[in-house]
Amino acid sequence: MSEHQGQMTGTEGQEVSWTDLGKEMWNYLTGQGAAINYTFQDMAVEVPRDTGPDAPRATWKLDGTLRITTEDREHGEG
Repeated sequence: MSEHQGQMTGTEGQEVSWTDLGKEMWNYLTGQGAAINYTFQDMAVEVPRDTGPDAPRATWKLDGTLRITTEDREHGEG
């Protein structure tokens, strides 16, 4: 898989966006008992309150592990 300007090319040559990849991973992991762990060290994310380049921003600071899990309530899991 290769990446070009926010798009990735899959093994069969089709373009896949990061959003599509995330959705596919979520669907695959649901019901598998899997978890995704992201570890951050002194990461800061500026989140705009409004649109526009001069919009006020809130700063979120992350330092530690974010764990994402899925469950399938429709099929009795969780």
